[in-house]
Amino acid sequence: MSEIGKDSIAGRKSYVFALGIIKIYKYLTTHKKEFVLSKQLLRAGTSIGANVNEALSGESKKDFIHKLSIPLKEAKETCYWLDLLRDSEYLNQEQYTQAKQLCQELIKILSSIILTTKQKYLHS
Repeated sequence: MSEIGKDSIAGRKSYVFALGIIKIYKYLTTHKKEFVLSKQLLRAGTSIGANVNEALSGESKKDFIHKLSIPLKEAKETCYWLDLLRDSEYLNQEQYTQAKQLCQELIKILSSIILTTKQKYLHS
């Protein structure tokens, strides 16, 4: 894990989440021979942590909020791909539920950080 994100709950959780997404990608490509949807999931799911780390290097609070909105969007997109993979029967319910819960947890964390930062620094 990169040094910058290790002290951040969003950084730690997004890194662990990315590892889980990589495992799902390997499963989908190896066992299900699914390459298109799985690549979209991999791209969106692993970019969350990368963008969180970039946001942590924001030049200002406004820049931080803007940059943190990117992984929030990527997390929402990842949830979409998870739904699609479940509904198309590429993922079983257990695989889906575990990943979806972690993704929704990231969405809540990122949303909370953005809201708190806006209230504390931009509306004071």
